[in-house]
Amino acid sequence: MIKHTFVQAALNGNRVHPAVPRTPLELAADTQLAVKAGASSVHIHPYDDHGCETLDPKFCAAAVLAVRAACPGIPISLSTSAAIEPDPERRLTLVKSWYVLPDLVTANQGEEGIVELVDVLLSKNIGIEAGLLCLEDAHQFVRNGIVSRCTRVMVEPLDEAPHDAILHAEAIETLLADHRIALQQVHHGEGIALWSVNRRAIRRGHGIRTGLEDTPVMPDGSLASGNEQLVFAAMSLFSENGRGR
Repeated sequence: MIKHTFVQAALNGNRVHPAVPRTPLELAADTQLAVKAGASSVHIHPYDDHGCETLDPKFCAAAVLAVRAACPGIPISLSTSAAIEPDPERRLTLVKSWYVLPDLVTANQGEEGIVELVDVLLSKNIGIEAGLLCLEDAHQFVRNGIVSRCTRVMVEPLDEAPHDAILHAEAIETLLADHRIALQQVHHGEGIALWSVNRRAIRRGHGIRTGLEDTPVMPDGSLASGNEQLVFAAMSLFSENGRGR
């Protein structure tokens, strides 16, 4: 089990919220705030000049360079979600052309072409965060045979209801244990359910993720002002459960 706090701040995604950062400068500024609030890592989605999420090497480079300059040494994770580029071949081509590299990439295990994508990422010495959005993704992760090549597992149930999300996270965790997968686990949910998933994860000794990509709301359901406030709230969960740095 993890014996210290680990909070990854997922800064944007395709969330609609007045404080969502999209430009490199906005991402850099939000990273500084998130790290000051206690984040150990950031997960970002670069945007192009038309306001769309992208895997284009030029825009990925600009985002990574800006964040890295703002917070040297803070691990940067990018997304390769099929929601950004649904064509597996084009996604592979774009990632192959990256010339400024993130430290990590979240690779969703239920997506077509994910094993080939992992091969390319590892050839570039990019760490893999295996994204498990559902129990079937966890089964696929085991079948893919890439466990030993990954840095950590992201347990990411998307259920709207907190109770359902907790049960889903528990089922994924149980499957990983049954297969003796000892990778670091980082848990989060979606919307208000994120906070219930986070609390359970902390009690279980895991890391957590929060940020505007995952939820626009605070634990009490009120609208969050931005990523800084969300990370502060996540850090307070560790204190509530008797865990600190």
